[in-house]
Amino acid sequence: MVADTTAVTEAAALADAASPNQGAAATEAAAVTDAAAVTDASGTVATTFTARDGKGIQITEPAMKQLASLMVQQGSGKVLRVGVRSGGCSGMSYTMDFIDASGIRNDDERYTYEPAEAPSFEVVCDPKSLLYIYGMQLDFSTALIGGGFNFTNPNASQTCGCGSSFAV
Repeated sequence: MVADTTAVTEAAALADAASPNQGAAATEAAAVTDAAAVTDASGTVATTFTARDGKGIQITEPAMKQLASLMVQQGSGKVLRVGVRSGGCSGMSYTMDFIDASGIRNDDERYTYEPAEAPSFEVVCDPKSLLYIYGMQLDFSTALIGGGFNFTNPNASQTCGCGSSFAV
């Protein structure tokens, strides 16, 4: 999928770079980042969502629905941890796992996502992983071949055919 995420990325950069004198302008820019249009390989236009604060990874509507469903199955007190680790075909691979909320570390970044027709859920990421996946788009496909969660990472210099590993 090719993401049209310029506005989201620019607004997040503005918010992060704001000095105390520029805070109001940056906050206003970051408030515009609820959703962005994306076009997949077949030309279908979909919507991606960012966390309530306009930051975090972008999640497409199909992925939001799937994650919300999985969160309900996991029960209360769980959060989704996303990250990267060494390994995989291209050198680094993505990780996703449900953890107990008590497993959130003090230095983790926390993002709350609010699906339209499901309970909100929280995604956490460690600071080192966030350097590699900031601006990443998470999608979900029900296709028999190549289905499941798919990652589109603007920071990756190369990706593997498996879709779950990358290099920077």
